[in-house]
Amino acid sequence: MKPNLPPSLRSQLSEVENFFSRNYPNVRLYLVGGAVRDMVMGRPVCDLDVECFGIDEDTFDSAMQRLGAKGVGKSFFVYKYGDIDISLPRTEKKVGTGHRGFEVKPAKDTKEASRRRDFTMNALMLDLKSGEIIDHWGGMEDIKRRLIRIVDPVTFVEDSLRVLRAMQFAARLKFKVEKRSREIMCGMALDDLTPERVFWEFEKMFEASGLHYGLFEMIELGIDRKILGLHLGRSEFIRTARHMVRAAEAADRHMRPYVFLYILGCETHTGFEKLCERIHTPALYKKVLKFQKCVPATMTDRFLGGLALRFALKQWLGIFADSAAERAKELGIYEERLDTGIRPADLLAEGFSGKELGDELRRRILDTVRRRFSRRQL
Repeated sequence: MKPNLPPSLRSQLSEVENFFSRNYPNVRLYLVGGAVRDMVMGRPVCDLDVECFGIDEDTFDSAMQRLGAKGVGKSFFVYKYGDIDISLPRTEKKVGTGHRGFEVKPAKDTKEASRRRDFTMNALMLDLKSGEIIDHWGGMEDIKRRLIRIVDPVTFVEDSLRVLRAMQFAARLKFKVEKRSREIMCGMALDDLTPERVFWEFEKMFEASGLHYGLFEMIELGIDRKILGLHLGRSEFIRTARHMVRAAEAADRHMRPYVFLYILGCETHTGFEKLCERIHTPALYKKVLKFQKCVPATMTDRFLGGLALRFALKQWLGIFADSAAERAKELGIYEERLDTGIRPADLLAEGFSGKELGDELRRRILDTVRRRFSRRQL
């Protein structure tokens, strides 16, 4: 399973394995979590989680110091070595409020350790010595069936963020949530989540290739109502999903993170700013979406020309509609914003100043757009 690791990760993992082999030969190392899932699916792997079995807490802490790993969560027995998280296997039990309100104890075996995982696909373990995949919960079969299924219904409901994780995993992997798991998640409240955690999961979805999968689970899991204050019906989903697919394919690489909110805002007639506030986006999202326009019922050259006063139309999230991209290229406003050639300095030279200057500048710019671009429909 290891050959599809990037060279840097492979090198770091070899260093960890060699360190334990030389100094703690009885310790068993397992690769766990999303990295194993991604290896099985042939997806890129960016970081690794390694759990160490057969070593006590004090010896583990000493070993991490010898290795040069940095402690990032000592109460959770977690250390960082490059791009690798190294930890003791553990169990987690909810004892307080918030995402830090968990009691953590060492786990005795692989099944007990993997029970704390959210979904079966994330509960796979790879024995680094034998190369064997340990699958206590049917994760391999669920990956084949492209299903997101809960590991343990009792522990799952202790962390409501997992509902949003299901949504973003659906978008990233193009999976669907298993029926019983969906029923459990629908019954979970989401009002205890901090703003940072809400946006964190939405942000992962925004970069995904299967936005319509994420949209589907957002609706089915009730996230649209509980987080966004929306209630999308079947017809709205179909129309919105279709536009999301087209928009994501057409969007400039730098504009891709804004596609989901743009299409959702346009299709539901919800203000972009309101959606941004609901999921607590950084200010940049509001700034970018503020200058976006929804696709009009009738699109003309003049509409495109007016929009190009703001930015090059490759930055317009509605560029997927009709033949807008082709026409924008023909008009010379796809790669570059529209330059009318009208400068404030020229108007100052003509004697305009103050409010009159601003009014005249706008009038001449709009007049240029009217003369240059027709009302021809696309």
